[in-house]
Order: sequence, then structure tokens, then C-alpha cells
Amino acid sequence: MATFLTLSILTSLAYAQTTSPKRGLCYVNSKDSSTDDKIWKSTDLTWYYNYAATPTSSMSGLEFVPMQWGAPSSDTDMTFYNTVEGLIKGGTKINYVLGFNEPDGCSNGGSCVDATTAAQTWIREIEPLKTKYKVSLGAPAVTGAPTGFTWLQNFFTACDGKCTPDFIPIHWYGNFEGLASHVGQVNATYENMTMWVTEYGYPEMSLKETQDFYNQSASFFDRIE
Repeated sequence: MATFLTLSILTSLAYAQTTSPKRGLCYVNSKDSSTDDKIWKSTDLTWYYNYAATPTSSMSGLEFVPMQWGAPSSDTDMTFYNTVEGLIKGGTKINYVLGFNEPDGCSNGGSCVDATTAAQTWIREIEPLKTKYKVSLGAPAVTGAPTGFTWLQNFFTACDGKCTPDFIPIHWYGNFEGLASHVGQVNATYENMTMWVTEYGYPEMSLKETQDFYNQSASFFDRIE
């Protein structure tokens, strides 16, 4: 039977409407960061990621989740592992890391990494963080398109049992019905795996439609723990 364990919520709204330790922030620096950063820290957000391995100084006070955004050009590169290990040894509490941002996508922020290269990089730089430091690992965050499921299948095949993510991130851009359906499909495919929704939105909609979408999705996420 499919089981939901925990679902962490990313929100692009400045003020969350209910208190929940699930809520985190996908942080992107912008021209408004000098004022927005103060707002983020006054909400019920507890953690954030910024598509990078190093934290954002203005976000101190929120738990940082490093990400291996893409794969390095060298198959011996250890930059991500060394950076995260340095944070840990320096006293930063790292409980989670995220691996590869939309590797099945080659535009609009996708890291465009083939599954075999991603598996090799994971085994070299990400898996050791779990074995040595007990860090929980987020699987590659593929797009919400069908190519995402195919890419993940190829990734786990290439891993040959050597990649052991603890949770699976989800990305979705579209209406609530599509989001709920996608969450259900991911859960049915990867039964009993914790899911984090690390990117979601209803693009190009009015303020009211956006607010309604957020309220409906947040309520849905809170119900399905």
C-alpha cells in the first residue's frame, strides 16, 4: 500500500497562512532580496535551499539544505562533497542534501545531466555524506513531465543499488488537479518514500487564482502526511 510519510512544502508567497514545520523556501536572489529576505525570516518557514552547496548569508536562522545542482565536468571532481563536509566540520548542521535540479530538462533551469553521469556523480559525491555523516539524501528532482519518470528509472538502473535516497523531491507547474494527480503518481511509483515538493506553482494566473491554488494545495499537503 502506498504511504505518505512527510511532505515538505515550498511556497513562493511571502506569508504562510498556517504554522507548519513542513514549510521551506526555494531561495533565489533578486533585486528585491534586500527587503524580501527580512520577510522570509518572519514567517513560519524553517528551512531553505538555494540551488547551491553554500548557504546564503542573509538566510541565517533557517536550516540550509545544500544542493548538487548538476554534474561537474570531471569524473573525479569532489567539490560538492568537500564543500558540504566543510560546512559540517565547521559547525553547520546539515541534515539533508538535494541532488540534481531537473536533470531531464535542458532549458528553464534544468541541469541537463544524463542518468549515467548523474549516477556516477551521486555515488562519488552524495552517497558518502549519508554513510559518513548520516545526512538524509533527496533523489534527483526531475520535471513533472513524463520524461522525469523515465529519467529516474534510468538513474536507478545506472546506480545498480549504490544510490540510496531517503526522499524524493517533486516539481509541478500547473493547476491543483494536476498537482494532486502527479503527487499520487509519484507515490504509486515510489511507494513508502517520503516526498518533498520543492518546486510548484500555477504560472501566469491572477492574484486570486494564485492564492486559491496555494490555499488548496497547502491544505492538501497538510492532510496527506
